Amino acid sequence: MELDADDFFRDEEDQAEAQDSLLEGELSKEYVVYLVDASPKMFNTLFTTQQEHQKLESHFHIAISCISQTLKTQIITRSYDQVAICFFNTREKKNLQDLKSVFVFNVPEREFLDRPTARLIKEFDQLEESFSKYIGSQHGIVSDTRENSLYNAIWAAQALLCKGSAKTVDKRILLFTNDDDPFGSIKGAAKSDMIRMTLQRAKDAQDLGISIEILPLSCPDAVFKISQFYADLIGLEGDDLVDFMPEAGKKLEDMKSQLRKRMFTKRIVKRLKFTIVNGISIELNSYALVRHTEPGAVTWLDSVTNRPLKIERTFICADTGAVVEKPTRQFLPYKNQNITFSMEQLSEIKRISTGQLNLLGFKPLSSLRDYYNLKPSSFLYPSHEGTDSSMCIFIALHRSMIQLNRFAVAFSGSSSRPQLVALIAQEEVIQSGSQIEPPGMHMIYLPYSDDIRLVEERYSDTSGMVTKASSDQIKRAADLIKRVDLKDFSVCQFTNPALQRHYAVLQALALEEDDVPEMKDETLPDEEGLARPGVVRAVEEFKTSVYGENYDEENEHGIGKPTEASKKRKAMVEFATTECKQYDWGELADTGKLKDLTVVELKYYLTAHNLPVSGKKEAIISRILSHMGK
Repeated sequence: MELDADDFFRDEEDQAEAQDSLLEGELSKEYVVYLVDASPKMFNTLFTTQQEHQKLESHFHIAISCISQTLKTQIITRSYDQVAICFFNTREKKNLQDLKSVFVFNVPEREFLDRPTARLIKEFDQLEESFSKYIGSQHGIVSDTRENSLYNAIWAAQALLCKGSAKTVDKRILLFTNDDDPFGSIKGAAKSDMIRMTLQRAKDAQDLGISIEILPLSCPDAVFKISQFYADLIGLEGDDLVDFMPEAGKKLEDMKSQLRKRMFTKRIVKRLKFTIVNGISIELNSYALVRHTEPGAVTWLDSVTNRPLKIERTFICADTGAVVEKPTRQFLPYKNQNITFSMEQLSEIKRISTGQLNLLGFKPLSSLRDYYNLKPSSFLYPSHEGTDSSMCIFIALHRSMIQLNRFAVAFSGSSSRPQLVALIAQEEVIQSGSQIEPPGMHMIYLPYSDDIRLVEERYSDTSGMVTKASSDQIKRAADLIKRVDLKDFSVCQFTNPALQRHYAVLQALALEEDDVPEMKDETLPDEEGLARPGVVRAVEEFKTSVYGENYDEENEHGIGKPTEASKKRKAMVEFATTECKQYDWGELADTGKLKDLTVVELKYYLTAHNLPVSGKKEAIISRILSHMGK
């Protein structure tokens, strides 16, 4: 098989890493069963306060709304996780074991426990209106029968979560209820027997690696008493019992107000083998910290079935047309000769390092500059699958680096991108008995020499001199920063408006919604805060110290004379604005005659209104119509 010269050094290790990523995706899956109490008590209406307004709604509506919003968020944040929705205390039954008073909600072409789909969410949003007709509500635990709907519900949920190993999948049961004593209507030995059986069923599920969480729904006139029964079900005691209700309330409120954002959860991104010296290595797990979020990758779908397309490659003999296996040897033409290579030889040629992370040495922390951190770092922690000696080596190395104020320099990367990294040890931080920061190492990707540019080279004049700020200008700038500084700032406080809009449009298309939800842009300036007298004064003092007393902001756009490029851009905008006025764009849009204009004529509108001019003619027309609100 002939090799493509451009692809000769294509990195096969990258393909292995991609397979590792798929494996890690399998390791970080989560299976969740939502158990919703459907007893008549859940349908009692009550007043709730939202944004200074009171309205009537039931606990059943709150549970349905929380689950619906979570499913919509899950498609964006954790699309490979699987869910099931199960109601108990129902009139009808639908489950794997044919148990009474348990109904598993689902849609066609989907398993009971599967990834959420647009059809599931769409029909689930409409379920509340038809619930009483098709599923129904009833008391599943009554004194004159031995039926135990809660026992059946936990058993049904356990059966749904039977697939997948607990070592590779996180399995959870989330139970919504407002009844803190489900066996309150039963007396005597029958009650004790049913409680014992239910607790044992929950314990059996937990022994299989399934965690059970309660999301209590309290009434305004009665607080949910977790100690009545459910504390024993989930194993709460001591301080955990005291702190449970506030934490559960926060969790429920978080579910109700989840945003359309993609967050990197605390899951293993990659496993690394850290080689100290020959024969001594440590198995490490790599975790993502802060990452810039991008829209999901494009997925090609079949135009008929709407299913994702799978790319397959088949080798066909050029002489006979028969299907052949993938060749074990390849050749590259060179000076009228075919140089043959085996796959093992190619892998060995492209191999730069035998290990994924190799220690090179140590340097003082003072030699590590802030501007070396050009891309988000990763956090390293020993793998639980490693040996005890591996953990001891890591602890000794971690402790020595902290004591000596040193960081480790190591070689990382694949054949396509070899790179040096700095490993910085982080001490464990504990406050009020809780771990704030875990012990481990931050892996900072060090830049190449070409990645570092001197600022002076860009801002120097023809003589090579660089204008530097005076001490007064530096003081005014520092005062301004103090005035507009955000207290307790976190990147999680603000969402990306472009992504918010992107996911809102996707949701509207998938669920066939008529209107796209309005998204609040939290990145817009705080006009009220910037209008405070102290901030206004600091801004004016800074402008005066830098630009002088007679600076005209409307006529000047920086220090010094305008460049040739800025003059050219300004002339182009003025020309486009003049040409744009010669067209009746509203009439052209209404009559559909925009397509009759040339691309140059269409770009007059874009340039005059400071819009991007890239793209084909169809994209340009669409951009014009969107700007005009058509």
